[in-house]
Amino acid sequence: MCTGIRFTSTSGAMYFGRNLDWTQGYGERVVMTPPAAKVPSAFERLEDLERGYAVIGMGIVAEGVPLYFDCGNEAGLAVAGLNFPQSARYASEHVHGAINVAAYEFPFWVARNFSSLEEVREALKRVVIVAKPVSEQLPVANLHWIIGDATGSVVVECLEEGLRMWENDVDVLTNEPDFGWQRTNLRNYLTLSDGEPAPASWGRAQLPAFGSGMGMHGIPGDYSGPSRFVKAAFVNAHYPDQEDERQNVTRLFRTLGSVAVPDGCAQMADGSFERTLYTSCFSAASLTYYHAAYDDLEIKAYPLASCNMNGSVPVVVEPAA
Repeated sequence: MCTGIRFTSTSGAMYFGRNLDWTQGYGERVVMTPPAAKVPSAFERLEDLERGYAVIGMGIVAEGVPLYFDCGNEAGLAVAGLNFPQSARYASEHVHGAINVAAYEFPFWVARNFSSLEEVREALKRVVIVAKPVSEQLPVANLHWIIGDATGSVVVECLEEGLRMWENDVDVLTNEPDFGWQRTNLRNYLTLSDGEPAPASWGRAQLPAFGSGMGMHGIPGDYSGPSRFVKAAFVNAHYPDQEDERQNVTRLFRTLGSVAVPDGCAQMADGSFERTLYTSCFSAASLTYYHAAYDDLEIKAYPLASCNMNGSVPVVVEPAA
């Protein structure tokens, strides 16, 4: 399971990040793909840029392809894939006349080729996402995606009826059920407040609040997709807007920390336990990728400006000193 959020600073710069919750890692590292990199594509796409945008994010490289779990580009556009195991329905094969994109390459394809959410919206009108694996060793993952820039965010889901793009006015995504259900479910929590409730009178009894925080009484606290969606949406909406880079990175890590999953609390059917393997943040203000791991809470920075943009292949990036 996972949680993703997006927000903007007081100056309108986007910050975008996610928790990756799972039972094990895959050897993921921070990977940067230079603009002129020659990356094999799953299908022929004449619309793809020959020289794309520089992309940085967390993932692995397989068969010469950067498989990004989440990433951002030099234009300030970011995308993350989150687990969607029950509802995802990709096309079984490519569709003639459409823009065919394999599920494994979708985050990179978005970040490589587009500079804005508006461009993505237009392109998605012709996109078919296909269940084609990158290799026999790596099966297709059932995902949905949150994509954001300074203007807002959308959620992309492949459902039984086809590809659906949702406008995401709460700038949050978790897992099952689909985004439409999750967005509607927020209406069950209209009475939540960041304020301290006024004392109540029950006959002769006066019942004052125990203290601050009781306005959130009733917010779900478990680690399911619906509960994390509600809590992340509330915290993201109520966290005060911040000004500088440090304050906004702190905001992102604190917000995602409110729904981070500790070991031993979210057991899978096979007996293993999910936990928040890492939390990431992409700053469109500084074009820096930030990362902290479950067992290493130090937030490390990976500025895009420190990378060699002249390469021809994706490369692993080390954190700034």
